[in-house]
Amino acid sequence: MTAFTRAFHGKHLHRKPVRRVAAVGVVAAGALMLSACGGDSDGASGMDHGGSKGPVTATATAADKAGDADEADVTFAQMMIPHHEQAVEMAQLADGRASDAEIKDLAAKIEKAQDPEIKTMTGWLKSWGKPTATGDMPGMGMGGDGMMSDKDMKELKAMQGKEFDKMFAQMMIDHHNGAIAMAKTEQKSGQNPDAKKMADAIVTGQSAEVKQLKSILDRL
Repeated sequence: MTAFTRAFHGKHLHRKPVRRVAAVGVVAAGALMLSACGGDSDGASGMDHGGSKGPVTATATAADKAGDADEADVTFAQMMIPHHEQAVEMAQLADGRASDAEIKDLAAKIEKAQDPEIKTMTGWLKSWGKPTATGDMPGMGMGGDGMMSDKDMKELKAMQGKEFDKMFAQMMIDHHNGAIAMAKTEQKSGQNPDAKKMADAIVTGQSAEVKQLKSILDRL
């Protein structure tokens, strides 16, 4: 090997590591830049997720609150349970006492509709951590709610045939009107979707039954 060749190879042998180092440096620098960009992206992404989590959490919280009950919901359930219980008791009296076929059918319909609602409202109160209406509620039977007095119930039990039919119809009209008024209060002031939905059903269903009962009275 000539001196020139040795010098040439020696020169390039020394240069190759430099190029490799330079190349490694470029790659490393690129990696750092990508890492930095990735870090910014992750950070931005993290901020985005963090920002998105806020509204999502707020929405979830709002949804949870929508499923909760306010004072109007609780009062509606607590007052409507004994109200329904009395309606069911009245409806059960028709068996063996009523003579009108339409009264008998309506009484059976009332019992079938309101008994499950009692169970539903009892379940609500339990889930809300509120006491159920197991006895007389303050204000119940004081007028305006359609609740019958003990005297009224005793008189109805003593009736038979057409007399029972007339008294049952009139008492149930008053009773239904009280329930409708309570349900309208829930429609206006309640927040629980299920309670408001039941209130809607009570207003619609019992308003129709009031009309039917008035029609029955007119022909009795």
